[in-house]
Amino acid sequence: MKILVPVKRVIDYNVKVRVKGDGTGVDLANVKMSMNPFDEIAVEEAIRLKEAGVATEVIAVSIGVKQAQETLRTALAMGADRAILVVAADAPEQDIEPLAVAKILAKVVEAEQPQMVLCGKQAIDNDMNATGQMLSALLGWSQATFASEVKIEGEHAQVTREVDGGLQTISVKLPAIVSVDLRLNEPRYASLPNIMKAKKKPLDEKTAGDYGVDVSPRLEVVRTAEPPARQGGMMVGSVDELVEKLKDLGVV
Repeated sequence: MKILVPVKRVIDYNVKVRVKGDGTGVDLANVKMSMNPFDEIAVEEAIRLKEAGVATEVIAVSIGVKQAQETLRTALAMGADRAILVVAADAPEQDIEPLAVAKILAKVVEAEQPQMVLCGKQAIDNDMNATGQMLSALLGWSQATFASEVKIEGEHAQVTREVDGGLQTISVKLPAIVSVDLRLNEPRYASLPNIMKAKKKPLDEKTAGDYGVDVSPRLEVVRTAEPPARQGGMMVGSVDELVEKLKDLGVV
């Protein structure tokens, strides 16, 4: 079974995000970038499925700027077999929208013929949570979102999903799209020998034009602003006083 794993280059989750002074977007100058954490979990799960003998090949694919090569090399160092970079943007500030990403991924799927696409449920930069669902619709494949456990049983994948009411287990017929949640696994650290080996693994470079996909934005960002500063707390002397304060605030 071949597994395709889309990965995105985003601001590192440890970095404090700052908005540009003119409010046109997030300041990316001299900011550390890394793999989207949800995508990292998807890569780890694909590698575990290969180590268990379920998958035969893991392919990482990234769509964006040329610098996303670094993100793909990280996936290769973790254990992916090969990678595909689709250059679709000239500047890091240009975010490729989910529909365009899904259309490109659909073309990659047609070319590679994987039996599963494992992707992060969302990217931490725009929180769209839409690419996996759109890809499922374009391909006409089964989908399972917010996965916290994935098991392959013959021609089906048994997926435990995190939903508002708790956990839901469903069975989807392969080929399928599975978007992963945080509690699925803990990604491994790439060892130095594997980082060196990753430099020799194949990384093909394509463009959005090669797949005939228009990546022109359909959305316009009107303004970007930081959230309001958190107000200071207050000390109370007793539980009764706490309840009264909460009542005054309309919490209870």
